[in-house]
Amino acid sequence: QVQLVESGGGSVQAGESLRLSCAASGYTYTGSCVGWFRQAPGKEREAVAFISSGGATIYYADSVKGRFTIIQHRAENTLSLRMDGLKPEDTAMYYCAAEGTFDSCYVSRGTDFRYWGQGTQVTVSS
Repeated sequence: QVQLVESGGGSVQAGESLRLSCAASGYTYTGSCVGWFRQAPGKEREAVAFISSGGATIYYADSVKGRFTIIQHRAENTLSLRMDGLKPEDTAMYYCAAEGTFDSCYVSRGTDFRYWGQGTQVTVSS
């Protein structure tokens, strides 16, 4: 049984950094990609960053390009999201997800992923 557990969220000031981690158990890197999503109150869940099962970064949302970095630590079976230069608009619940479909990973950037973590809250104040 696959389990994804996020950690590393918190409350920070604008301009500061956080590093989110997602520990995966029982996962064998099937599917087209793994990635991070976020969901702010009253908004739809949106894709933040994806990395292919082979370890290549394949997507960053325009709003985070140049500030966020997705890293896959395959030996430790963890997925990280380093977030620098945080802005108040980055405030959201952040989720890691695994085993995305080809369409979600490469075309629609949608939420058709088989496995999801429970989320970790990131709050950025100005």
